Amino acid sequence: MFKRTHLASAVLVAMSCQFAFAQDDQDAQTTPTQDGSDVEVIEVSGVRASLSKAINIKRQNVQIVDSIVAEDIGEFPDNNVVEALQRVTGIQVTDRASGEVNTVTVRGLTDVTTTINGRNVFTASGRAVALADIPAALLKTVNVYKTRSASQIGSGIAGQIDVKTQRPFDFDDRTFVLAGRAIHQEQADKTDPQLSFLATDTWEVDGGDFGALLNVSYTRTNFRDQSITAGAMLPFATENPSAQKLDGSGYGPLERIFPDQCSPQCWSPGMENGLPFAAGSTLNINGTDEPYYLSRDAIFGSDFQGERERPAVNLSLQWAPNDYSTYTFEGFYNGYEQESFNSLFFQFVDWWGDVDPNDPVGLIDGTNIIESRYVNNAFNFTSGDVTQSETDSYLLSLGGDWQINDFLNVKSEVYYQKSEFTTEFFAVRGTTSQPRLYVETNDGNDIPSLVYENSDPTNASLYNVGETFENGSSSEGDSITWTVDAEYFVDNAFFTKVQFGSFVDRRTAEQGNYDFTGGVIGGLLSDYDENLQYRNENFFDGNATFPESWVAADGYYAFANRDRYRELSGLTGIYQDQFGQDAPRIRTNFDIEETTIALYAEAEYNTELFGKVLDGEIGLRYEMNEADMTFFTLDPTLPPQSTAERDDNTLLPSLVARYHLTDDLMARVAYTETIRRPAFEQLNAYTSYQPDLTDVGYGTGTGGNPNLEPVESQNWDFALEWYFAPESSVYATYFTRDIEGIVFDSIVAEQYQGPTDDAPGTYIVSKPANTSNGKLDGWELGTVYFPENLPGMLDGLGVQASYTILDSEQDIPLFNEDGGIDGYDTRPIFGVSDTSYSAILIYDNEELSMRLSYVWRDDFLNNYEDRLFANPLGVYREPEKSMDFQLSYDATEDLTVTFDATNLTEEIYQSYYEYPSTHNFGSALYSRTFALGFRYRM
Repeated sequence: MFKRTHLASAVLVAMSCQFAFAQDDQDAQTTPTQDGSDVEVIEVSGVRASLSKAINIKRQNVQIVDSIVAEDIGEFPDNNVVEALQRVTGIQVTDRASGEVNTVTVRGLTDVTTTINGRNVFTASGRAVALADIPAALLKTVNVYKTRSASQIGSGIAGQIDVKTQRPFDFDDRTFVLAGRAIHQEQADKTDPQLSFLATDTWEVDGGDFGALLNVSYTRTNFRDQSITAGAMLPFATENPSAQKLDGSGYGPLERIFPDQCSPQCWSPGMENGLPFAAGSTLNINGTDEPYYLSRDAIFGSDFQGERERPAVNLSLQWAPNDYSTYTFEGFYNGYEQESFNSLFFQFVDWWGDVDPNDPVGLIDGTNIIESRYVNNAFNFTSGDVTQSETDSYLLSLGGDWQINDFLNVKSEVYYQKSEFTTEFFAVRGTTSQPRLYVETNDGNDIPSLVYENSDPTNASLYNVGETFENGSSSEGDSITWTVDAEYFVDNAFFTKVQFGSFVDRRTAEQGNYDFTGGVIGGLLSDYDENLQYRNENFFDGNATFPESWVAADGYYAFANRDRYRELSGLTGIYQDQFGQDAPRIRTNFDIEETTIALYAEAEYNTELFGKVLDGEIGLRYEMNEADMTFFTLDPTLPPQSTAERDDNTLLPSLVARYHLTDDLMARVAYTETIRRPAFEQLNAYTSYQPDLTDVGYGTGTGGNPNLEPVESQNWDFALEWYFAPESSVYATYFTRDIEGIVFDSIVAEQYQGPTDDAPGTYIVSKPANTSNGKLDGWELGTVYFPENLPGMLDGLGVQASYTILDSEQDIPLFNEDGGIDGYDTRPIFGVSDTSYSAILIYDNEELSMRLSYVWRDDFLNNYEDRLFANPLGVYREPEKSMDFQLSYDATEDLTVTFDATNLTEEIYQSYYEYPSTHNFGSALYSRTFALGFRYRM
């Protein structure tokens, strides 16, 4: 196989020997190098071994990097990459739903660049890959780069996650691995398979070596997620109002106060901090200071269930015709297919019903917030919603690695990738009026309660069959990339190696969608085929005072027979858009072609300072990016398509210094710059207008901005690391991120006359702009510790722990009606928790390995709710936590059995609007999972 020449090998050994550490003799074997000397190779397995390898990666890498390493081939005790990453210092995971966690943040930021074997990858028309789509069974190593070198892609402010897969030359002998797990989702009450297979071998051919590896994975997941949510906080009249509306009429008791009922407007939806909620707060309604109440407009429950499949294949072929060259071909496929059904129960609990002034109204102490009330004849609907989604992503690569001479090594690679995503949604609504209900927005555990008097939500004869809703989208992207990288070893008293290279990428992205609403079908749900009627059971598992069951349209049946319901609701024949114009089923929104060219150079250095080794690297990366963009619209008042161009040129310097205070103690400092380019959908030049459908007094609009610039970040990192034992370490890192040009949606009031409007009207339009800046700094603290010389059965006991402290702020622009910025409101950066930690108890002794892990993160600002109604805007997540357990036992030399469990404490995940004690928002119940598996290797 490929070997470096004598000088190159000597340089590498000289540079790495200072990091080598001894292992027990029983765990080591030797392998000869080209010059006949022996280099120690560690061959161990289990949790302890995987952590030891991760420590070694962190120690030897010039960059600040944390890693997870497979305990053995095909043995990651997790379902996907995101779940595997949650034990890494500085990593926070969120969006636990659909039977797994879905989103990863590095130091609180979600803008992560993902690469597979160093190759930039994406999903469909996005810039990032859906990490959850990568099965853990295909992984060898995952490296999380907190700092960046010039040779790495410049995008990704949060960091880079590089996923390494297996290759045939990683193995000395023919290897076959078969693994399987049966995973039981408790809430769904289903048991699903997870299967993987790896086969690899190498052969001598014409004096060289040829290797082939095939790795296949298949996962099926049935899931059930349940949530209860309190609606928006809106102003209402008190029991005895005195103010007059603009038309001269008075307010009824507990009547909703609309913004357009007074002049000047007495309140505005979408207020950053919401309306005042102190007891006795008033609104000036046409000259009268009128006390008001704040109340929720609705309470709704979601019973979301479905099935997902993820197949994946990795094929790797390697050929080394001589000692000086290696050629590698790889093909990678990952797929995703999901069909989900949401049974939605939506109950209005405000003035849309009838209010009896004799019914008591309960307020939260010291506030004007209605906590409990009765409502009569309140509108209620259920909806059976089915979504089918599918993703197919392919990556093909061919590359070579050549040792030109004793000093120069060159690598080059061409890779092509294509990714497609489609989704279809269809829903049928059922409507009724509930004669009397009692609602308590917070019954003490932040979960709303809803109780009916003399009504049964499971009775299909109470519900009329209402509208149908249909939408979908299709997006795709492809790219072809060519890279050239060279490293030149130099005989210099200071510099040891120079690297330089280029990156050329041509990328396309296209996206389209459709969205239609049918008319009321009519008739009672009970009059239709019983197959259209669906009743759920045991909703929220007894954790809430809420209907445990209700009837809704069976989404699966409606989806399978949607042609019939399209006809009944008037959606057959020619599809029309919201303006009544003939339209294709899927209309293209944008078609973009983007070219990126990058050049880089960096040098590694090694010297002495005060008698100690100082090494590191210094580099510069130059990226040129340009895009040709075409946008489309069906708005007959605008041209059907428009074109635009954008370009940016960026210099990204990097500097890393590593100072070896002792053989086991080192300090690092790094300065890097990174960028984030705007998402393709943010660049759309058109504005889409939606008329006033809910009588709030104005329409809404959304648009893009083709002139968006990249977000830029300047980053400092300072680290101290102590490797005090062969398998133990402790480290601390302080870091800062100064982020400029964060994209934030501006809010502008525009006068616009749509095709169905009688006259121009006011539209509140949202468009993105680089109008926000942010700052993030914090500490990462972590340790891995296996005490030595523990007696007997205690030998192998260890801990892994990490603690992250973050301090963030972002300037949120405050816009006036003309779109100008009146000032800024400083808030935490979205998605950033102030603190998070993980604590893992490990036991690894010969055949038995166990790990009990607990992860926790503080509350955080998750998103801004729709400005159309939200008061306040900010939605925060309550602290999130999870306890997981993994066990593996080597039954024989070749057979390992495993048991895994996630979310053992069955946490309820909750959120709130700005003020946690009074403005509760959503509560979600996710499933525990239990898995029994095996892994056979020969």
